Amino acid sequence: MTLQSMTGFSRATAEHDGAAIAWEVKSVNGKAVDTRLRLPQGCERLEQPVRQAVQRRFSRGSIQASLTIGRTAGTMVQPVVNEAFLKDLAGLAQRLQEQFGVAPASADGLLALRGVLDVPETLETEEVRAAFDVAVLAALDKALAGLEQARQAEGEALRGLLAGHVDAIEALTLRAEADKSRDPAVIRARLAEQVALLMDAAANLDETRLHQEAAFLATKADIREEIDRLKTHVASARTLLSGTGPIGRKLDFLAQEFNRESNTLCSKSNAASVTATGLELKAVVDQFREQVQNLE
Repeated sequence: MTLQSMTGFSRATAEHDGAAIAWEVKSVNGKAVDTRLRLPQGCERLEQPVRQAVQRRFSRGSIQASLTIGRTAGTMVQPVVNEAFLKDLAGLAQRLQEQFGVAPASADGLLALRGVLDVPETLETEEVRAAFDVAVLAALDKALAGLEQARQAEGEALRGLLAGHVDAIEALTLRAEADKSRDPAVIRARLAEQVALLMDAAANLDETRLHQEAAFLATKADIREEIDRLKTHVASARTLLSGTGPIGRKLDFLAQEFNRESNTLCSKSNAASVTATGLELKAVVDQFREQVQNLE
């Protein structure tokens, strides 16, 4: 199974014994499979097999399936007019007009009265109903296959987009790693300058203790662990994107981890250049996570 988005649309039609069958199915984002059905009156028996068919194909997404049943050309059932009843009603309407001055009855008004026009129902046997259900479910299978193809096509497009985001995350991670402010010599020089300023400002400060505190703060501000974890998450994301099947939840978890590390990197940064890189990283991670929400 290839990578799938959770959005798509498909339509499938079929004919069976004079019946025109049409399915429309569409899918949007959802945490799990949520199937919503619109079935014509009399087709409620199909609800359970339809839900099962959807769940066999999809693991996530809010899916709406609508069934329409009509009649094919040449198989329309001819209505039957109860002419005797219609004649009686017309006579009654004539008498009412003459005696009470009511408005004359119209033909369409008379035909609309209950019992005047009747559409005979065809009697179904169990065998006929079962054959009809088979045809309806076969048409549904075609519609679901089309929806799956639509979701796969969008999923492949998302794969390329997400891979680009992962590349950007890696590039920004490497930029933060290579930032000159992280060079040991630069760190030592900056700490020495800060200690000297403090010593000049307050002569009674303990120089040894001051150096220890400065070294502690420099260690606390080190972003080596964050960079290492970001590299690990990049590798994990690429492994998932090179595979198949439902990976949306796993990538969403990685997006949360990317976000956590980029936040920590910004909070621990002691250089404007690293902070700027961290902010760029957060922006890319937000874009990555937004697109991940569309994956199954």
